[in-house]
Amino acid sequence: MVSKMSETRGETLESVLNELQGNIPEIEAAAIVSVEGLPIVSALPADVDEAKLAAITAAMLTLGEKASVELGKGELEQVNVKGVDGWVLVVQAGLNACLTVSTTASAKIGLVFLDMKRAAEKVASMI
Repeated sequence: MVSKMSETRGETLESVLNELQGNIPEIEAAAIVSVEGLPIVSALPADVDEAKLAAITAAMLTLGEKASVELGKGELEQVNVKGVDGWVLVVQAGLNACLTVSTTASAKIGLVFLDMKRAAEKVASMI
């Protein structure tokens, strides 16, 4: 179920999430959140708290940026969390938002990131 913050913006951003999930069936959930940790638009299972996921995603992005700078690795490209049952992946989507997805364990992460990068560029141009 996709939830929308603003009807006009949500429809456009919703189509980005729908396309991403349509291209990669291993993506189980996706969300676009503000860097402040507020939900913008999401396609999440009913048992996932959208507000909590948005806050966690923003925190992951912030910590990833700090770690990358502190360790001299340059600008952050992505944050990856590997669990037994799959991946949680986060990329920046412009200055004010980020894109997060949850995948199955069998997902081809390189392909997921490639499509996420394209989707994030679309989001950045919309927000």
